[in-house]
Amino acid sequence: MNTPPPPPASHRSVRVAALAVAVGLLVTGCSAFGGQSESDAGSAGKAGSGGRIRIAMVTHGAKGDAFWDLVKKGAEEAAAKDDVDLTYTSDPDGAGQAELVRDAIREKVDGIAVTLAKPQAMRGPVAQAKSADIPVVGLNSGTDSWRPDGLLEFFGQDESVAGRAVGDKLNGLDAKHALCVIHERGNVGLEARCAGVKKTFAGQAENLYVEGTDPTATSAAITAKLRQDPSIDEVVTNGAQFALLAVKAVQAAGSRAGVATFDLNKDLVKAVQSGDVQFAVDQQPYLQGYLAVDGLWLYRTNGNISGGGVSPVLTGPAFVTKANVASVARFADGGTR
Repeated sequence: MNTPPPPPASHRSVRVAALAVAVGLLVTGCSAFGGQSESDAGSAGKAGSGGRIRIAMVTHGAKGDAFWDLVKKGAEEAAAKDDVDLTYTSDPDGAGQAELVRDAIREKVDGIAVTLAKPQAMRGPVAQAKSADIPVVGLNSGTDSWRPDGLLEFFGQDESVAGRAVGDKLNGLDAKHALCVIHERGNVGLEARCAGVKKTFAGQAENLYVEGTDPTATSAAITAKLRQDPSIDEVVTNGAQFALLAVKAVQAAGSRAGVATFDLNKDLVKAVQSGDVQFAVDQQPYLQGYLAVDGLWLYRTNGNISGGGVSPVLTGPAFVTKANVASVARFADGGTR
């Protein structure tokens, strides 16, 4: 981004606060900036001027998705440690997410952390941030896009690598026909995962597109597909909650298919422990949120750039299976895995 970091800020009181207030939310399912009083705006401060560093995190997470709760929690805990004034907003719609980034630019924040699930939609806002001398880092989605789009650094998982690892894992389970469930059309990360599975899986692999915002419809679609094609012996989902839906769908269809998934949450840990889910790929969302905020803080206060601006900081993939799930369970119970 070539954005010169300011000198270190002076001691700041601990405060993790949203720039927006709840009464200002006008669009269901996404957050917005604004609603700040003049006195609040004047006291927010800027890095290097004796006030708090202000960071905006803008993701494509859907409302109520436990995965993004973990990302947000990591970001909030890094902000508390660094005395950062953090705003977290999200919108799964590319245009909506782009507008949230523009809101952050208008607020003149000191740094922006953004996901690139739909990189084309984010290209313009990221360029606007660069023109405004606001450093932008990527997290979660965008391993192929963050450098071309001019982001400072990236924290996340290479989804293609993760997909290929899952394909290898399925080979070890002697699976023959895998169904990869994609719950959000246009999400390049999900497409890369399933494409990676196909590259290394020795059997037949196909994708099933579902409406991830409708659990009932998602479960019904998986059930119908399994009934239609009894040869499917493995269902791979792209989120913990979808894996749990797939377990029910397998039962409803009278199928013998196994279930595996990308991503992890507290309930999914229990499913791995019971054997209902064979394994999960953990990309450590808490760590992604934490590192993105901490990375911006380090850049603004000390000029540090993780990965040198050349290589991503990888947070996955790591496999969680019945053999090692106990070591993860206690952290899941604490809400950080």
